[in-house]
Amino acid sequence: MIKSPEEIFFEGPPAKEDLIFNLLAGVTIIGLPFTFGALVRALWLRFKITSKRVSVTGGWLGRDKTQVVYTQIKEIRSIPRGLGSYGDMVIVLKDGSKLEMRSLPNFRETEKYIKERIQGSDSKKLSDEIVGFAP
Repeated sequence: MIKSPEEIFFEGPPAKEDLIFNLLAGVTIIGLPFTFGALVRALWLRFKITSKRVSVTGGWLGRDKTQVVYTQIKEIRSIPRGLGSYGDMVIVLKDGSKLEMRSLPNFRETEKYIKERIQGSDSKKLSDEIVGFAP
């Protein structure tokens, strides 16, 4: 079995627009919590979407890392933010747990890319079952 190399689709921080909008909101007392949240995301949150997995590094000082392979994904939900220039995405796994990705740049293209990989992994699994490799 020949394994193909892992290709990176997107690697980087949250959208810069999120930080800009929330810094502007920070001039009011009500907007301060949103500003602090955007600053923490900008400093320590990183996304990596490859041909084999979705990886999110975050938490305090970027110490938490979550990786999900496409065969574990059941569903994707997304919503635009920041006038549609970036968005939030939730990946629902087959075991019911959820991975949230906030302020994801180019979220529409990313959602399409992930859905293509999910459909590809489902069809591969189906073909394996037809051949008779069921446990």
